[in-house]
Amino acid sequence: MADVIDEDIYRRTKALLEPGEIELNGAIVHTEYGSREDVRMMQATIDVGDVVAEHAGHDPRDCYVYSGNDSTEFASNQHQGLTLEGEEFVWECQQLLRNGTFDIVIYYEASADHEAILEDVRELGYEVTGVRGD
Repeated sequence: MADVIDEDIYRRTKALLEPGEIELNGAIVHTEYGSREDVRMMQATIDVGDVVAEHAGHDPRDCYVYSGNDSTEFASNQHQGLTLEGEEFVWECQQLLRNGTFDIVIYYEASADHEAILEDVRELGYEVTGVRGD
């Protein structure tokens, strides 16, 4: 945890990755977007989701973002990346406003190339903290 930017959000993310039906890893993507930059925040979410999809073996063009506005099981600023065919899970995220800017906490199957995801998210220009579920 030496390079963790926010230890509290790291611990909370780690707890959400605890063993369930599928093994998960995650990333905390730190942005500089404030609460009035919701369009930029959503674009960042899509861009990061595309990186995850690619490294999870999916073509990002064959995935879509489900925001759950028709479900009481979803919170505001919670989204899922699903495949068009079969609606398979690709990723899930929450957009958290912390200290005036948004962080994207994104989870994905542990079989995806975790290190490549982190590297590509950094190439998008974001600070990112990787969280392994194991």
